[in-house]
Amino acid sequence: MTDRERPERYLDGYAEILTQVSATGRRLTRDELASRRALGERAAEAGHGLRALVSAHLTAARSAWPGSPGSADGALAAVQQVVDAFAEGYERAQLLAVRQEEAARREFIDDLLYGRSDLGRLAERAERFGLRLSHAHAVAVAQGPAAYDEGDPVPRQVEREVISRFGDRRVLLTTKDGRLLCIAPGHQDEVLAYFAKQAHAATDGGRVAVGRPRPGPGGVVHSYEEALNTLELSERLALDDPVLHAADLLVYPVLTRDRQAMADLVAGTLGPLTTARGGAQPLLDTLTAYFDSGCVAAGAARRLSLSVRALTYRLERIHKLTGADPADPAHRYMLQTAVIGARLLDWPANDL
Repeated sequence: MTDRERPERYLDGYAEILTQVSATGRRLTRDELASRRALGERAAEAGHGLRALVSAHLTAARSAWPGSPGSADGALAAVQQVVDAFAEGYERAQLLAVRQEEAARREFIDDLLYGRSDLGRLAERAERFGLRLSHAHAVAVAQGPAAYDEGDPVPRQVEREVISRFGDRRVLLTTKDGRLLCIAPGHQDEVLAYFAKQAHAATDGGRVAVGRPRPGPGGVVHSYEEALNTLELSERLALDDPVLHAADLLVYPVLTRDRQAMADLVAGTLGPLTTARGGAQPLLDTLTAYFDSGCVAAGAARRLSLSVRALTYRLERIHKLTGADPADPAHRYMLQTAVIGARLLDWPANDL
């Protein structure tokens, strides 16, 4: 019979201990307790269930009872000591196994997201955690008002909701640098959308960014970095959407690829606004609201809690200072691009 089929082998010496203790009334010695803990550890490592093992101990105690002279109370105390020591060893082995598994999982996730491991070996390790890195994957990253660790209630709640909805779909949920992550096959948009919904709710309105699907073992880290960059962009641009897709914001990385050129555009186009009374920020906010409202003055005025007349005055002031008319289609693109650049570069708060 295999090790898993014989839980009674982990009762070695148990009957003798009961006989001696019940006859003398003594307590178990330190060595006897240590032997029970060691047997508990071995039983846990072999994969036996604790309930079956405790039941085996009680059955053995009943079998040994008629031949055990002395105090029944002493025998019961011995059974209690044996089971307690055995369970302690069992739980210690299980805790060690869990910690080792958590350490292996965390090491894998770190290697996966930093791309610092051999890709072939990484793909082999990924199978253990339900990922097939030969396929394309996308990563969603959720950021809330607090930092989250993997065992915290919020990540556990989100993981529970996603797993209960989709079951085993080769999805990996974890945390990294205080954020919640969901790694899913690239064609399973519904999984990432549901994760985003649950993460947004669980983090009290946190923001979620979804990277584009990328193929191969290195695809996960690329999608992850893209999602992080999207979160950073959303903060700089003060975007209101709770869920942002990197594919929808590709224009912004393009605009910032040449930072010096963008800084020159901002300085050359919007620099004159710094001479206005109150500085450039109020007029820059006016342009932002105007463009975000589809160049509709009434809508922009509502966003800024101004009258249409006051907003029109500001637009005229901008035209006079910069020489570019926000209402003129020929000037609008340059102004709007400069406004986006100012937001990305955090101007005028920071010098260009």
